[in-house]
Amino acid sequence: MDQGKVIRACLIGLPTGILVLGVATIFVTHFWGGEDQEIVEANEKRAEVAGMMRKPVSQSDLEKYVSVLAGDIGERNLGNYKKLRAAAFWIESSLGPSNMGYQVDRQKFEVDGEEVWNVVAELPGLERADEIVVVGAHYDTVPDCPGANDNGTGVAALLALANSFSGMKPKRTIQFAAFVNEEPPYFHTEEMGSVVFARQLSRQGARVAAMISLETMGFFSDEAGSQRLPEGVPAGSFPDTGNFIAFVGNPGSSAMMELAGKAYGKAGVAVPAKVAALPESVDGVGWSDHWSFWQEGYPAMMVTDTAPFRYPHYHKPTDTPDRIDFSRFTEVVKGMQAVVEELANP
Repeated sequence: MDQGKVIRACLIGLPTGILVLGVATIFVTHFWGGEDQEIVEANEKRAEVAGMMRKPVSQSDLEKYVSVLAGDIGERNLGNYKKLRAAAFWIESSLGPSNMGYQVDRQKFEVDGEEVWNVVAELPGLERADEIVVVGAHYDTVPDCPGANDNGTGVAALLALANSFSGMKPKRTIQFAAFVNEEPPYFHTEEMGSVVFARQLSRQGARVAAMISLETMGFFSDEAGSQRLPEGVPAGSFPDTGNFIAFVGNPGSSAMMELAGKAYGKAGVAVPAKVAALPESVDGVGWSDHWSFWQEGYPAMMVTDTAPFRYPHYHKPTDTPDRIDFSRFTEVVKGMQAVVEELANP
């Protein structure tokens, strides 16, 4: 059969065309080795079709994503393994060919006799494809907690951002990663999903230009005194009113954070961002998946509402979708779209 016909046949209908197109690319690769132009054309067509799935960041989508995770699925961890798997499958399906147009990979490993995995969707870069921007969020929860804010909002932001970039052609490669096992007892251990992910990148010699950890992002308050600060945070770094989003990183990530802060500010969204590069010894500074990337020497930051320093329902059964300020959360995610765009296109 003519190779062009194989590729054209893959484009008949959506979403079936996208699924078949992925198979066609493999077929061309294995049976017509060396036909690089055909592979390029197939990839171009896949990107074109994925672009048809692209959607701007919207409040309705963010509400839906949080509702599925914290309402329909609920508590999700190794103690509630079926729910943990359900969350992973749902994230895969949401990112996948028939929804957002991504080819999705599982990074599998075993913990306590059970198979768990990180979910990864990649948007290939062009001129600087060997440089990677990782956008990540953990999808597990602590026991007895539905995890609407921690970390349903992070996963919701991840999905909304991935959808807003579907089919685009950034200069750098973007990896959208949903991590397992961020919460205790796996926090800061070798069984933490982002530790496994970051170590693999390091072993491969990957050039991670930036990592963004989306973590507990949806609670805001205009009440004076609603924002607490841990010891070691310089006076004036943050206000005492919890109506901002925080970009938190270590001093080694300050250049990346400065770029992120400027891009967010230019987006003109209604929720301000406060940027602070702080010592890792300060409580809360390393409390998410960005910490795993610091261990490998990569620049990384956390985007957060500061979790227990503001959110009264942190790690409690009351961490439910009705606690989320979806209007302001949506503004934050729109601002983060501008941040990812800037970091991926230097």
